[in-house]
Amino acid sequence: MKKRPVQWILIVLAAVCILFAGITCVRAMKQAKAVQEKFDKAQISVVNDKEEIENIQQKQEEAQKTARQKALDEKKEKEAQEQVQTQETEGSEDSEKGKEESEEAETEETVETEEAEETINSFEQTSNGRIVGIDPGHQGSWVDMSALEPNAPGSSQMKARCTTGTTGNYTHLEEYQLNLDVSLKLKSILESRGYQVVMTREDNDANISNAERAQKVAAAGAEIYVRVHANSSEDSSVSGALTMCPSPQNPYVGNLYEQSYRLSEVILNTYCEATGFGNRGVMITDTMTGINWSTIPVTIIEMGFMSNQSDDTTMADSTFQNQMAEGIANGIDAYFAGN
Repeated sequence: MKKRPVQWILIVLAAVCILFAGITCVRAMKQAKAVQEKFDKAQISVVNDKEEIENIQQKQEEAQKTARQKALDEKKEKEAQEQVQTQETEGSEDSEKGKEESEEAETEETVETEEAEETINSFEQTSNGRIVGIDPGHQGSWVDMSALEPNAPGSSQMKARCTTGTTGNYTHLEEYQLNLDVSLKLKSILESRGYQVVMTREDNDANISNAERAQKVAAAGAEIYVRVHANSSEDSSVSGALTMCPSPQNPYVGNLYEQSYRLSEVILNTYCEATGFGNRGVMITDTMTGINWSTIPVTIIEMGFMSNQSDDTTMADSTFQNQMAEGIANGIDAYFAGN
C-alpha cells in the first residue's frame, strides 16, 4: 500500500524536528558543559582567593601580634627604667629627708631642752615653794552623789558624799558654777604669785566626795585647804561673807583649830576688803565632812548669799569675780606671811 504525500511530509517534518531537537540538545549540552567549566573555574578561583585572603589575614594577625609584643616589651623596659630612676631619686630624697629630719630633730631637741630649762629656771625664780589646795564646792546636778560616807574618819554618822548646792534666787546661777568660776580665777592668781595649786575639780562633771577631796589635796602635799562656797538663807535680807573652821574640841581635827582659825580670819578680812561685802565673822562648826577629813589647816569661805539680791547679782558678774578671787588670794598671802 503506497503512502500518501501528506504522510511523507509528516515523516519528513518529524525527522527534521528530531534532527533539530538533537542539534539543539547537543548545543545545549555543549553550553551546559561550558557553563559548568566556567562554574568550576570560578569555584577554583574563589577557593584560591579565599586561601589567599586567609593567608593575608594570618600574616596581618602575626604582624599585629608581633607589634603588640614589641610594644609590650618596650613598655616593660620603660617601666623598669623608670622604677630604677624612681628608686634612685627616692633613695636620694630619703637620704636628704633623713638628713633634714635628723637636723630638725636635733634642732627641736635643742629648742625643747632650752625651753624646758627656761621653764625650770622660770619656775625656780617665780615659785614661792608653797602648795595650796583649792576646792570648788559641789558639782553638777546630773552627777549622782547620793551615796553615803562617814562624816569623819571612823565616825558612825553618815552623810551624802556631796551635794549640788544652792541656786541664785535672782540670777538663777548654780552655786557649783559660781564656785568653779571663782576658784579657777583664784588658781590663776595664785600661780602668778608663785604658788603651786592643787584643784579638787576643774569641771562640773567631777564625781569626787567631800572626804575624797580633803584626802586628794593632802596627798598632793598641800599646806592649806581652802574650800570655796556660797551661802543661802530663807531671809533674803541676810547678806555678807563668812568663813568656817573646826572647833578645838573637834575629836578629829581639833589639833588644826588654831591654824585653821587664823587662815579663816585672814581670808575673810582680805576678801571683804576687796569686795566690800559685809564681814559676818568666822563660824565654828564640826559638822562639815570636808573639814573633818582634812589633815591640814582648812577653811570654808561662804562668799555671799545667793538668796540676797545684791550679793547674788554682784557675785554673778564675771569681772567682779576677779575681785573676789583677788581677795581670797590676798588672805592666803597674809596667812603664809605670818608663818
